Amino acid sequence: MPSNQSPLGALPSRFRRQRVLIIGCGDVGLRAASRLPPRVRVLALTSSDEKIPALRSRGIMPLAGNLDQPVTLRRLAGLATRVIHLAPPPGDNLPDWRRDPRTLALLRALRLRGLPQSLVYGSTSGVYGNCDGELASEVRAVNPHTPRAQRRVDAEQQLRFFGRSSGVSVHTLRIPGIYAPDREGGTPRGRLLKGTPVLQQADDVYTNHIHADDLARACLAALWRGKPQRVTNASDDTELKMGDYFDLAADLYGLPRPPRVARSSAQDALPLMLLSFMSESRRLDNRRLKQELRLRLHYPTVAQGLAPPLAS
Repeated sequence: MPSNQSPLGALPSRFRRQRVLIIGCGDVGLRAASRLPPRVRVLALTSSDEKIPALRSRGIMPLAGNLDQPVTLRRLAGLATRVIHLAPPPGDNLPDWRRDPRTLALLRALRLRGLPQSLVYGSTSGVYGNCDGELASEVRAVNPHTPRAQRRVDAEQQLRFFGRSSGVSVHTLRIPGIYAPDREGGTPRGRLLKGTPVLQQADDVYTNHIHADDLARACLAALWRGKPQRVTNASDDTELKMGDYFDLAADLYGLPRPPRVARSSAQDALPLMLLSFMSESRRLDNRRLKQELRLRLHYPTVAQGLAPPLAS
């Protein structure tokens, strides 16, 4: 029998269900939603009318709104018991390139009433900057080298303050390269077919990865089991340099290995975005992911994650 002493118990049953709101419900968000039990109501913010039928077909309740238009976010207040925030900061045309106005707008909307119990934020491992191949744990100081990584640091700081000041359990996942054979652009196959070069061994850098399915599971583990105001590296067990990763993929797909070039040559042949990834080397420590979030990776290495399509 509902108790008058318990606000939750006094509410109709439809309001006592867990309601998970996904901000940035793309590939990983949809994978996370599909893993939630039927008793959990899933909502997703979308700024595209075209995506509404697809969300509904998956049993997700679409909410029209745009992170770049804060006035459209007011209806989010009090709707969700838990939030997964996977939306990236805007890329350009910002008054201050170091700030993430989208996270600011979201948090202002959530503060209006009915705060969620927990919030998971999908950040990037790029906040560490270049570590010269060293092992990067979550206690390492951030050192962003690019504007996009700086904006992620700003988002993390906003969320940390929000959690501490409101009592909401905020958990940040620092995410490396996401891959999956069933994800658009989720394998190196396209780049291998183009013959895009990689760095020679002497100049090469370590790269880190996580399978999209394991990342979705990490989001849910952090949502329910994550320690408040905590950061976790969401990375698999692979320790490979970038060139070796593409060699591995080429061998799996039966394609030629990419050519190797010196860094000095790569600066003339490759786009700036790709060069920026080739200028940072780190190995992510994922012990918190496995010990604190108790996540058992389905794809501990990229060799296992890339291999399944070959069997079919």
